[in-house]
Amino acid sequence: MRILFVGGEDSLPSDLVSLVSEMDDGWHVQRAADGSAATALITDAPQDVVVVAPTLPDMPVATLLGQIRTLRPETSRIAVFGGQPPARVLSLAHRFLPLPVGEAQLLEAIGSLEELRELLDNPDLRERIGKIERLPSPPQTYLALAHALESDEDSNANDVAQLIAGDPAIAAKVLQLCNSAYFSAGRTITDLRSAVTRLGMATMRDLVLASEVFASPARSDLDRPAMQQRALLASQLARRMLPESSAELGATAALLADIGLLLPGVRDERAPAETQPEDAPGHTEAGAYLLGLWGLPMPIIEAVAFQRDPVRAGTRSFWITGAVHVATALASGEDVREDYLQRTGVIDKLPGWRAHADRLQGLADAQPA
Repeated sequence: MRILFVGGEDSLPSDLVSLVSEMDDGWHVQRAADGSAATALITDAPQDVVVVAPTLPDMPVATLLGQIRTLRPETSRIAVFGGQPPARVLSLAHRFLPLPVGEAQLLEAIGSLEELRELLDNPDLRERIGKIERLPSPPQTYLALAHALESDEDSNANDVAQLIAGDPAIAAKVLQLCNSAYFSAGRTITDLRSAVTRLGMATMRDLVLASEVFASPARSDLDRPAMQQRALLASQLARRMLPESSAELGATAALLADIGLLLPGVRDERAPAETQPEDAPGHTEAGAYLLGLWGLPMPIIEAVAFQRDPVRAGTRSFWITGAVHVATALASGEDVREDYLQRTGVIDKLPGWRAHADRLQGLADAQPA
């Protein structure tokens, strides 16, 4: 891994940079004091990861990130910020780290990007996604909510409701989804606190994620309502298929299974081959790579990448990838890999899963528009 730090001591202190260089013999670390020096280094040699400080002495951060995208689109771009990043930076950076940068957080970010490259060893895929001008931004409200729940197990409904309410557009969309057939059970939910209390923290977190992801402006040629409904159905199905310890990961992975379709220039793997560009990357691996850039957990990334061929997953048992395969197939009306279910010992559960999918779909179809 070739890692380049750009910026001064105030946000990227030398001891932090030194720690990264000492962590792994395979990590080769360089530092540039400003954008011009960074551009020269990037022009001279490719970099796997670039970590950019909140401000640079010679150019805006967005300018440098744009130059990196042009010169080395395959490079993973991490921006450090003390508050809300500017809109332009949101569209150019793949991941964000808050000030002050913690050692564990930085090492996890770089390590997960290395793991992503090992899982999806496809330079062409990295370059194509890196060139996208309007890459969907990381879901900021979702990530803030996930961080809050991880750092404070005693977070209550009021805390969560207030965090969601900080973005009125997301709050309104969350309430709309709360009252969909999959969640409301016929009872109207009118405020965020009631929604959190009734649905639970995990479900609310996924609804925030769905609200942000499907609001992405990256493509205008998609039937977003239909795509969102399939995602919500698949999420509910996957949650039911897994034990409590992994149900949340499965639900989130199924919710994001088709996120690659939001990226321009990808191939819809469910569409007839003759209607798709031959040399375009498939939407499953493209979506998985995007989620890896955002920093989502590796089981989710693997499930999204291998959902259409769960045998490729790193586990031989029926786990998250298997649940996402079945859930997305049932939600899309596709065939399920029954040979895989037979091999993993869960084939007898398929009729019950089908019946549950039909019931949920019936509820959704019966709900007024």
